Amino acid sequence: MAERKAFNFYASYFDVYNQLKTDKDKLAFIDALLNKQFYGEDPEGLTGMVLFAYESQKQVINQQVEGFEKKTKTTLSRGVAKGGAEGGSVQEKGEGEEEEKEEVEQAINVFDYKTIENKFKEWGKKKDLCPIKVLEQFDNAWDYYEDKLWKNSKGKEVKDPFMTIRNNWFKELHLYKKKKEPKMVDPEEWWGRKS
Repeated sequence: MAERKAFNFYASYFDVYNQLKTDKDKLAFIDALLNKQFYGEDPEGLTGMVLFAYESQKQVINQQVEGFEKKTKTTLSRGVAKGGAEGGSVQEKGEGEEEEKEEVEQAINVFDYKTIENKFKEWGKKKDLCPIKVLEQFDNAWDYYEDKLWKNSKGKEVKDPFMTIRNNWFKELHLYKKKKEPKMVDPEEWWGRKS
């Protein structure tokens, strides 16, 4: 059994969770998410809005699990838990510290969509860019990196989503400039009749 210590909890999971109306539905969703992330178990018996909520996140959840299994060359499964009724397990000093540090660093790389979106709104305003075009491109980039589990085209982890998206998805700024409204000219002035 591969022991997984952490996973990226995306804001989209929290958004879907908050859309569920009852505590029972919320618990069922979180149970399904956690059992898949830590044990590799596909949920059974989900119905209604809980099923819809899980299915809306299923692709990203599966990519996270597959990425972990591929990286560790193991398969997640439910095994005998360490510790138990007699108490927790004891870890030798230094054992697994590097691996745990890496997983903790990975776990804190959860990027908040709204925060990054607001940064792009401010940046676009400063650069006098069309807000609709900027947000469309930002959404495309966000979807791309979420699908890639926040890895760039070379497979390296994205550390700063704002800079990565800005530098790679907005190379040709002239495409995002606001269209200037044509200046209205008095017809008399145009024909030179006005003195």
